[in-house]
Amino acid sequence: MPAPATHEPSLNGVKREIILKHARRAFTTEGYAGARIEPIARDAGVSTATIYALFDGKEELFAAVIEDAAVEFTRLMGDVRTTSGPARERLMGFASTYAAFMADPFIRAVFRLVMAERRRFHEVALKFFDRGKADFGKVLIDALNEMAETGEIRFARASWAAGQLMGMIEHPVFFMPLVTGDEVMPVRAVDQIASDAVETFLARYGV
Repeated sequence: MPAPATHEPSLNGVKREIILKHARRAFTTEGYAGARIEPIARDAGVSTATIYALFDGKEELFAAVIEDAAVEFTRLMGDVRTTSGPARERLMGFASTYAAFMADPFIRAVFRLVMAERRRFHEVALKFFDRGKADFGKVLIDALNEMAETGEIRFARASWAAGQLMGMIEHPVFFMPLVTGDEVMPVRAVDQIASDAVETFLARYGV
């Protein structure tokens, strides 16, 4: 009788996850040019031969790190769901979670990394940003269309309205620290930024 199937990760799978974890740290702190395979292997507790057996050099390792980050972003964005109820409550459900997500320093670190290497890894960068736009925007656009159908809000295009709400959140919690290198941080708390954005949005689009 064959042994029952198991869902335990393979040894190579575990090693790959560990390597990616340490490679991500190296790339985000040292940059692509500064990151080296030998220190990554040492920190991951594996040999350089193991890394080269799993990845065909530093370029493939970098691409795998960005793909792994994109998958993680998708998983995290699964938590960004609008709640049922009035428009204000549903919008706050999205805005507060989105603001906390975009305020995460790791998110900025990965975006800086992708932006810095977008010429060398053009296709990888495009895939990363395209996935981000789809994950971030679809949840909100779907909710806005539902609210429009119930007559709670009114707009010309859901994508424009969604972009405005997200932009009011992104500017203070993400883009400002991204540009300044985290030296200038918002004075308002993240929850207050989300609340202000929702109230401004409803003042414009609420019925």
